[in-house]
Order: sequence, then C-alpha cells, then structure tokens
Amino acid sequence: MNAKEMAKMAIEALEDKKAEDIRIIDISEVSVIADYFIIASGGNRNQIQTLCDNVQETLGRAGCPERQTEGYQTANWILMDFGDVIVHIFDRENRRLYDLERIWRDGKQMEVEDLEG
Repeated sequence: MNAKEMAKMAIEALEDKKAEDIRIIDISEVSVIADYFIIASGGNRNQIQTLCDNVQETLGRAGCPERQTEGYQTANWILMDFGDVIVHIFDRENRRLYDLERIWRDGKQMEVEDLEG
C-alpha cells in the first residue's frame, strides 16, 4: 500500500470518529522522515484515544505496520508512526501550543481530494 492510500485510510478512520480540523501536510519534499503528516484534534481524552484506536485498527486490518505510538495515556498529543504517514492527534490546547502547521509550513497543505488517484 502506498503512502497516499495509507493517508486516505487514516483520514477516513479519523472522520469516522468525528475528529476535528483534519489537516494533511505533504512533507515529502522537505523531510525524509515521512511523506505525510496528518493532524487532527479531539474534544477530550476519551475521544482522542478513540480516534487513535480507530486509526490503529483500520490501518492494521489493511496490513500497514505501526512503528510506534506515543502519548496514548495522557492523550493531549498522540503521535502514531506508520512510516510514510505520521498521524498527530491533539487536544485543542496543545494543538495551538505546538502549531505543527506553522512549524511544517514548508510542506504542502493538501485536501483529502488531493489523495485521490
């Protein structure tokens, strides 16, 4: 499965559990750590953990190996590393604080439709 397909599946899993403000950043031209960052927010600890669980389950069933997950217990920022796709799930406060969209502004902001085809 390629990175675009993985990113699309992760986004669908996030949308399925009502993630807020989902953003996609193509970082393939500016970093070797991954092709895509997916950034989303949840309203509370339980929702953030549910978002993480659904992404893990969805990509796991599709055969995408997860390298690492960090921050699950505190659930203020969960980082999920699937190799070419890294998923960040924040609470609202920490998303504003860390502002990954600004830090990775050299990457290309994308829409879900850009992942088609």
